[in-house]
Amino acid sequence: MTNPDRDIIAAGRSLFSRRLTPGRTGNISVRCGELMRVTASGSSLGDLAGDDISEVDLAAGTWTGKKPTKEASLHRAIYAVRPDAGAVVHLHSTYAVAVSCLADVDPEAVLPPLTAYFEMRVGRLPLVPFFAPGDQALADAVRSLAVDHHALLLSNHGPVVAGPDLPSAQDAIEEIEETARLYLLLDGRRVRPVPRTPRDPDPTMERSRR
Repeated sequence: MTNPDRDIIAAGRSLFSRRLTPGRTGNISVRCGELMRVTASGSSLGDLAGDDISEVDLAAGTWTGKKPTKEASLHRAIYAVRPDAGAVVHLHSTYAVAVSCLADVDPEAVLPPLTAYFEMRVGRLPLVPFFAPGDQALADAVRSLAVDHHALLLSNHGPVVAGPDLPSAQDAIEEIEETARLYLLLDGRRVRPVPRTPRDPDPTMERSRR
């Protein structure tokens, strides 16, 4: 049986050690029935310990343990509309944040499918309008888009991804960062994207469109 706290700690250290989220940014959660285990406010993913994981009631938003990340409402919004989501990862990864600041991206598909793995693990990546971190308006905007997309890019902020489990969410959010890096390296040159397949925009979930 998996241990959600142990899995969150291991994932956080891995992501931080590879410079995928700096300082005390980023947050990770795992769904546990009607609750979620989520990183606490002010914690660094690089040195998480057992008491840095809060337990939050998904319906009420109440918590036990340390105060959860101020972006817990963002995680709850995703779980509310994605009953098949088992984990959510949000990072401030450098290249994805850089792309989220660009003025001329397509808000319905911020990054083109430059690789087969991006197409398989991410699909269409919509851009969420800017709201301050922790703002309920951000959670509301995420909730609206998460109905049909398991991966989102928050304007001037960073990516957030849901997966059926934590490894799947981690794989997808890392794919976003690598594709963002490729996109910026190509620097506006004409590209030959991977052909999109006519399927649900949510490739990892196998859920029907509402």
